[in-house]
Amino acid sequence: MDFRKFFLALAGVAFGATVALAATPEQVDIPADTMTLHGTLYRPQGDGPFPAVVAMHDCGGLIRRPATQSQLYGEWANLLVGKGFVVLFPDSFGSRGLGPQCREANRKVRARRERVADANAARRWLQSQSYVKADHISLLGWSHGGAAALWTVRRTAAPHDAGADFRSAVALYPSCRRLRETAWSARVPTLVLIGSADDWTPAPACQQMVAGARGRSARAEIVVYPGAFHEFDRANSPIRLRTGLINTVDPSGRAHGGTNPAARNDALKRVPAWLEK
Repeated sequence: MDFRKFFLALAGVAFGATVALAATPEQVDIPADTMTLHGTLYRPQGDGPFPAVVAMHDCGGLIRRPATQSQLYGEWANLLVGKGFVVLFPDSFGSRGLGPQCREANRKVRARRERVADANAARRWLQSQSYVKADHISLLGWSHGGAAALWTVRRTAAPHDAGADFRSAVALYPSCRRLRETAWSARVPTLVLIGSADDWTPAPACQQMVAGARGRSARAEIVVYPGAFHEFDRANSPIRLRTGLINTVDPSGRAHGGTNPAARNDALKRVPAWLEK
């Protein structure tokens, strides 16, 4: 037996999380209102039906950053598949012929509009699959995709189709400033995870957003990880400075990101527990 190939096939979720066999990604097409969304699908073995997650990528996109795919999205997909979830990543940018949008001041694909439509299109597609529990589909997003998740589950954004609504939502280090200003509240249980040191999407705006929703929202919780930067859940990624970004705390467009082991470990446990409810 070639043990090197065997261990390379294992999706090692770093820092003590359970190691599971890597799920094989499938490329799928998702009918949307005026276009076809391309997506990457991961699913457990067997006929199901399984609970599912619509996973919304960040402003870097889904397929043009291999390191992000392996260190972030692939890690999360394997973890969730190991927990019995189907995971679908709709490609909001590549499907429209766009590359990364982190340095684009005038984005053509907005978290509050186009990506909300993408999330709902992905939900409807999953609900048409025999291996998915149509009434147990949740929403998960990172950064720009986290903001898209929060816009999608607003009380005033309830879908008008016949399918069951999202079961719950999780947003990792989203931008909350505009959501806070619109008096955000959620119609499904929603969890926000963010770092106290995040200098791209600062935690205070999200704390204020969640606090302001109390009494008029479905369950909404926020966890702020001490000393954690953006992308704290990314595997084996040293803290680094990125430049030329938009909407950062530093007007010059500088912000930090990288792994925080304590925050990552907690998120890898907390998120599946939230989605399983």
